[in-house]
Amino acid sequence: TAYGFAKGYAEYTGINFPPAELERLASGCTGVKRTTGQHPGGIIVIPNYMDIFDFCPYQYPADDNKSRWYTTHFDFHAIHDNVLKLDILGHDDPTALKMLGDLTGVDLKDIPFDDEKVLSLFRSPKMLGVSPEKIGCPTGTLGVPEFGTKFVIEMLKDTKPKTFAELVKISGLSHGTDVWLGNAKDLILNKICEFKDVIGCRDDIMVYLMYNGLKPIDAFKIMEFVRKGKASKEKEQWEEYVKIMKENNISSWFIDTCSKIKYMFPKAHATAYVMMGYRVAWFKIYYPIEYYATYFSVRSTDYDIETMILGYDAIKDKIFEINNKGIDATNKEASTSSELEIALEMCARGFRFGNIDLYKSDSTKFIIDDDRITLIPPFRTIDGLGDTVAKNIVKERNIRPFLSIEDLQVRAKVSQTLIEKMKSMKILDDMEESNQLSLF
Repeated sequence: TAYGFAKGYAEYTGINFPPAELERLASGCTGVKRTTGQHPGGIIVIPNYMDIFDFCPYQYPADDNKSRWYTTHFDFHAIHDNVLKLDILGHDDPTALKMLGDLTGVDLKDIPFDDEKVLSLFRSPKMLGVSPEKIGCPTGTLGVPEFGTKFVIEMLKDTKPKTFAELVKISGLSHGTDVWLGNAKDLILNKICEFKDVIGCRDDIMVYLMYNGLKPIDAFKIMEFVRKGKASKEKEQWEEYVKIMKENNISSWFIDTCSKIKYMFPKAHATAYVMMGYRVAWFKIYYPIEYYATYFSVRSTDYDIETMILGYDAIKDKIFEINNKGIDATNKEASTSSELEIALEMCARGFRFGNIDLYKSDSTKFIIDDDRITLIPPFRTIDGLGDTVAKNIVKERNIRPFLSIEDLQVRAKVSQTLIEKMKSMKILDDMEESNQLSLF
């Protein structure tokens, strides 16, 4: 491949390189990545007395020389000791909480973190007014960030957390590598130690070791060594640390669990995640319709809106149908199944999805109807209808009502395929085919 690039370069420049020079150019290309990855929120900070060229070259992203931004061209691990990198990432949780605050008027800072009803959701869906069998989930955390995946729901079943601190530990365990499965889970099941004692976050290692007599500097070094997964790689250094721990009578189960860890999450990060998830769970209990409107507006991407509109039984049958396919289910079906589980829970709690309404529906957000039990879906939930067409429909209807289906199609630039889809969903039932008919 590298030789092909060298030959291509020779042809592009028109230079007749001798074979030895082509070999030299090819050997220089060997091992270089063929494509560049982009980290959209990775910002490199260079000291003001230096230049990016003191560290590495930069380039236009995707060879677009009209781009406002440049991307640096290096493996970050080769430079992270020299410059500062900031991860300024997009995140759904703050977006969802902002929408919940706007819909309800609740100040997020007023939500208490010791509400027993909210804490009970992490053990049972009882506070939602439904049974585990009705929603197909043993907890009330479907759709709650950090606690709604099948993996974490299984952890919640095993640990039955009762306090905020235990939720932080679960968040740390779920983000670590080789921390829960084959490690902490076995310790709890075999009754070697209690859940409150297992290592959840990297900070737990240092604190435990200090409480048990190790010098703070030794406790810190062991924590850093373990959380980077070095215990299973750098055997000689690990043996030295094991010796220090044994001299201070550290339990053998603790030493053993440390030796298996490949990566550990920081406690502050886990706490921030749990605060987000807990606040969302609070809204789920006290402002349910606003919770579901926000969930489907902000977090959902794969909808089966026709099934959702039909209600509880149709949703349950569809989930069963997808699950029965097992590994034969497509990625889209698997993703849709997760969204349908939230829709099933919503309907089980006495709420419902209305049909898409040409004059009420928003382009992208679910709207709470006046009866406060119905969510009106946005136009973008129609399969194949993108944000641009959805916004066109809203923009044009605000200028003046649509005279006919033909008028809608022309003004909002809706394709014939989508018009047929909207007809089949009975969205256009009260409209004439063309302006001419409406005039008569």
